[in-house]
Amino acid sequence: MMRALLVRGMLAGLVAAVLGTVFAYAVGEPPVDAAIGLEEAAAHAAGEHDHGGELVSRGVQSTIGLLTAVGVYGIAIGGLLAIAFAVVYGRLGALRPGPTATLLTGAAFVTVVLVPFLKYPANPPAVGQAGTIGHRTGLYFGFVALSVVFAIAAAVAGRRVADRYGAAAGGVAGCLGYLVVVSVTAWLMPAVNEVPDDFPATTLWDFRTASLGTQVVVWSVLAVTFALLARKALPTPATAAHPQAAH
Repeated sequence: MMRALLVRGMLAGLVAAVLGTVFAYAVGEPPVDAAIGLEEAAAHAAGEHDHGGELVSRGVQSTIGLLTAVGVYGIAIGGLLAIAFAVVYGRLGALRPGPTATLLTGAAFVTVVLVPFLKYPANPPAVGQAGTIGHRTGLYFGFVALSVVFAIAAAVAGRRVADRYGAAAGGVAGCLGYLVVVSVTAWLMPAVNEVPDDFPATTLWDFRTASLGTQVVVWSVLAVTFALLARKALPTPATAAHPQAAH
């Protein structure tokens, strides 16, 4: 069954990646091109010239390269989602496979994508200093890791509250606990602001909107597709526990 879920998760991730690539190409590539144009203009004004040429052409980057990157990402998160689903399925009360997969995907999106993005949003080309790439990357992934740890702890605490006071109280306690802890952590962690004063605000906004929008498309399609596939692969918890109920 684990193998069946893993295959379904990766397939759902692939479908999500294809649609996410279409969105990223249509909405995300124009601000990327605009940012690259600004970067090249600034380099030309400073007397810097690239004599080596592009290792990979811009056309390849925006098509095959984009599809490959989003495809690998989608398949990876689809597989991880399937593993997480196998762990939590049957432990969220009597929720059926579809709602369980949808709830899990939504929680993962908030924890892994949305909350870290609000603290450290994506930047287009020409934004950010080359010497701070390692530092900025470490801060981002460190915050992602902390967000995941806080979410797991909140889920465990919420489950304990639910066992004693009911599902609604457990859900509220878990969500509030996560939001409080992750908000304090975000406030304590260093801020990163390397956007040049003369960088167009519209280009920055369009890039960040497209970046987050691509994630929304990928995770939304993943949630719907995996929920449908998981529902066909597994019985409900009540049916699994009482096979005679199916007759």
